[in-house]
Amino acid sequence: MKNFVLIGVGGYIAPRHMKAIKDTGNNLLAALDKHDSVGIMDSYFPDAEFFTEFERFDRHVEKLKRQGTKIDYVTVCSPNYLHDAHIRFGLRIGADVICEKPIVLNPWNIDSLLDIEKETGKNVFSILQLRIHPAIIALKEKIDATPAGKKFEIDLKYFTSRGHWYHTSWKGDIQKSGGIATNIGVHFFDMLMWIFGEVHESTVLEHGSETASGKLELEKATVNWLLSIDGNKIPKHAKDAGKKTYRTLSIDGDEFEFSEGFTELHTDSYNQILGGNGFPLIETRKAIQLVHDIRNAKF
Repeated sequence: MKNFVLIGVGGYIAPRHMKAIKDTGNNLLAALDKHDSVGIMDSYFPDAEFFTEFERFDRHVEKLKRQGTKIDYVTVCSPNYLHDAHIRFGLRIGADVICEKPIVLNPWNIDSLLDIEKETGKNVFSILQLRIHPAIIALKEKIDATPAGKKFEIDLKYFTSRGHWYHTSWKGDIQKSGGIATNIGVHFFDMLMWIFGEVHESTVLEHGSETASGKLELEKATVNWLLSIDGNKIPKHAKDAGKKTYRTLSIDGDEFEFSEGFTELHTDSYNQILGGNGFPLIETRKAIQLVHDIRNAKF
């Protein structure tokens, strides 16, 4: 059984991580969040210690170490702009780190973390759940088998409804979230590059507070992409079905469906990491470079 601590336990994605820790037979010793509405912890680890101040959390972790309790992993689910600092904290206490996307906001942050990995002998793993989605794995195998020189036409649309709270929260602050392309798009860009190869050219058409769009020339594909948190963009048939999220990926005019099968991907990711097959820090760099370039593009 491995011991975990979790930073950002009050966030949207944290329950998936707690479920993954529990489902893989491991233990959560302590958690941190500046907000105290974290009753969800009772469903997974009611005996875990909880802190709202980083200093007290840090002191508790140090106390555990002095008492001989090893912390094997730090899970980071905090706001995007804090990931870098919290990853460094995990490495420096002698733990491996599992971090939600985007792992950091800037590519040079990854370079610094790679140095700290070498110094500490510990590792950072990212949750790249789309890479382990069965339908996406099958798609990659199909694309890999196509003749050399074949180039695909891709159309990616991802619409997910967000309320007024989004713009007031850290997610609406581009300096803290990285903006739309980073916050909700980074795992799609990672998936596309994983399947269709490296970026040869990137053109940004729009990057506002609710919608971003552009065009990518990848090694094996031309990609037109559109991301939005404007619920009005969700097609009527999806709304009528009660859906608040709509994602579609068409390849040469044929729709590729991957809307289902996400429920257990965090647990699957943890199983891979704990089994020695997680996605290392360096695997995230290309996508982080791309969303950084999109965020800073002139258009």
